[in-house]
Amino acid sequence: MDIPQIDIDQLATRLETGDGHLLDVRRPDEWDEAHIAQASLITLDELPDRLDELPTDRQVLIVCRSGGRSALASEILIGAGLDAVNVEGGMLAWLDSGRDVLTGDDGAPRA
Repeated sequence: MDIPQIDIDQLATRLETGDGHLLDVRRPDEWDEAHIAQASLITLDELPDRLDELPTDRQVLIVCRSGGRSALASEILIGAGLDAVNVEGGMLAWLDSGRDVLTGDDGAPRA
């Protein structure tokens, strides 16, 4: 399956304009270390059972640590008929870029 991808610069632009829903598929301990403010958390292992929690009216932008789990999550969502895109480089690239993150439960939705 060909998975559509965007880089973190494209992600930042999309987040600024409210274009898409950012889904983080990492583990809760990774989320607590650092996450993007606009993200919601559904771990990869829970994703198949929680598809109904995702929007169907906009693209789901999927992030993980480095891009592997988010690629798998993209396959799951696309297979379920949702519009999804993988964020290349994941949180490591986001952090390397110096962009802002939150830690712990700093106001972002967490399942």
